[in-house]
Amino acid sequence: MDIRQLRYFVQIVEAGSLSKASRQLLIAQPALSQQLAKLEGEVGKPLLNRSSKGISPTRNGMALYHHARFMLRQLDQSLSIARSEAGAVQGMVAVGLPATTVSAIGLSLVRRIRDAYPSILLNVVEGMSGHIGQLFRLGQLDLAILFSNDAARDMVVEPLLEEELFLMLPRHSDLVPPDRETITIAEASMLPLILPTASHGLRQRIASEFENRGLPTDVVAEIDSLSLLMNSVFDGIGATIKPMGAIMHEGARGRQWRHLSFSDARFRRRNFLYSLPAGRMTPAAAVVADELKAAARELVASRVWAGFDSITATPPARRGGAAKAKPAPAPQEAPSRSA
Repeated sequence: MDIRQLRYFVQIVEAGSLSKASRQLLIAQPALSQQLAKLEGEVGKPLLNRSSKGISPTRNGMALYHHARFMLRQLDQSLSIARSEAGAVQGMVAVGLPATTVSAIGLSLVRRIRDAYPSILLNVVEGMSGHIGQLFRLGQLDLAILFSNDAARDMVVEPLLEEELFLMLPRHSDLVPPDRETITIAEASMLPLILPTASHGLRQRIASEFENRGLPTDVVAEIDSLSLLMNSVFDGIGATIKPMGAIMHEGARGRQWRHLSFSDARFRRRNFLYSLPAGRMTPAAAVVADELKAAARELVASRVWAGFDSITATPPARRGGAAKAKPAPAPQEAPSRSA
């Protein structure tokens, strides 16, 4: 077995067919099939299931695929470090971010790295927290932001920031009177809600808050796509409960939203930064981790967007009652470094 065979195998799995992989690798298909046969012969087990619809990895093939991707990433990073000039920080860094976190600090992170470390190739992977956690545990990410501090063993976990969860609805919605800026859990339970599916950590957090009070929820749709969920809310199908990043996600569209705080609950979600131990972290990954933390601190300190705090900070007591609503700032008003 050699590195070339592993690269070919990974490309075949990701392409889903030998013909497509051969075109991507610029290798004749018979030669590629021969290399695959040699690899399967050395492993002693079939690695791919072949059908008229294409190919898919067997159980053994999937295990090899994940380990091969990890090995190839480590090799590429090692070569990048060896080739770099003294004092230069370069290489590829893969960062896993949930969708609302991408909206909150993703652009700031990309700009920071591009401005200060142009030799670092930043690879941002957006996904649900469960998927991000799985990729990190498989060694396919250098850094990840997750919502619990026990998602991966033997890794460095640091508190990053705390997000307040708001009831969100478009400015034109009549589900909640326009003079309200807060809402109770009981009031929210009577609204049609659009929430992530039950496997999503945010959904579990919301469900526990309602269940602790013995309140039902009127869930009219379950959607794990942030863009589709927010489109559905804006279309009047229901309201949702999300951190401020969901509205920041709408920045390019200029759509107007309201965000109502919960007056009778400390409805919060914590973000944790996961990284490899110091001995296994590349210099480029360490730099990106520092810039991620700096982007989070800037977001909290700017106060341009509501609902972001340091995890160690004690949030001020929230006043209840009805007050004149202060609408969410228009997304285009946020400074580019914080959007």
